[in-house]
Amino acid sequence: MSSPTLICVVRHGETDWNTAGVLQGWLDVPINERGRMQARELARTFADSGFAGVYTSPLRRARETAAIIAVLLRLPPPVCHDGLKERNFGVIQGIPKTELAELNPALLEHIVKRNPDTRFEQGESMDECATRVLDGVRDIARQRPGERVLAIAHGWVMDVITREVRGLPRSAMLHHKPKNGESLWLEATARSIRPPPARS
Repeated sequence: MSSPTLICVVRHGETDWNTAGVLQGWLDVPINERGRMQARELARTFADSGFAGVYTSPLRRARETAAIIAVLLRLPPPVCHDGLKERNFGVIQGIPKTELAELNPALLEHIVKRNPDTRFEQGESMDECATRVLDGVRDIARQRPGERVLAIAHGWVMDVITREVRGLPRSAMLHHKPKNGESLWLEATARSIRPPPARS
């Protein structure tokens, strides 16, 4: 049996669309100067964490965050993994929340509450997203048994992982939006995802 992998999942650095309240989903948006600063701060925070490698969502805001951290920690270039990609919001991607408030206020309310059961036309369902994310985490663990790795991802991805680590159903409301640069530790194998061991 393979040794478990200790994974630190981090939300990417800030983008201009984050500050403007525009729904990003799978659209490729770069991080801004504050996002780059957050990435440098994360590298300082993780200087003694013993990471063996960095994985990242293939979306630009995550890739840029990961690249900055990898360089500063003198790690190999980040490896892209689709399992870490944000949930696909379908036809509303690129729409400001202020505009969605007029077009579909009920949908916006679900998004603001981070209701995982929100229906996105031409986007991913709750189960599609959760299955992709959790399969991705287990795949990373399969690739890096017994190591510590950093994974740069997105807010709704972190929601999925948080529910799994806490033993909550996929439909559970968390009432917390991960901030840019916020992290979540977990221990994973090819078969399981659980809380990390208690640190002494």
